[in-house]
Amino acid sequence: MATNLAIDEELLNKALKIGGKKSKKDTVTEALKEFIVRREQKEVLDLFGTVEYFDDYNPKKSR
Repeated sequence: MATNLAIDEELLNKALKIGGKKSKKDTVTEALKEFIVRREQKEVLDLFGTVEYFDDYNPKKSR
């Protein structure tokens, strides 16, 4: 899908240098993938402390 975006040139050039990708397209694609992975990880981390469990639960007893 062709898309025109106004991307900060300074940020894009820094990302190109740090990421080692050969093209702007590859750099932006990699950045989007990393963004998605980080947000999904954050969603999992946000669950910590919200799940209730019972200290006396014994899974072997249920077998």
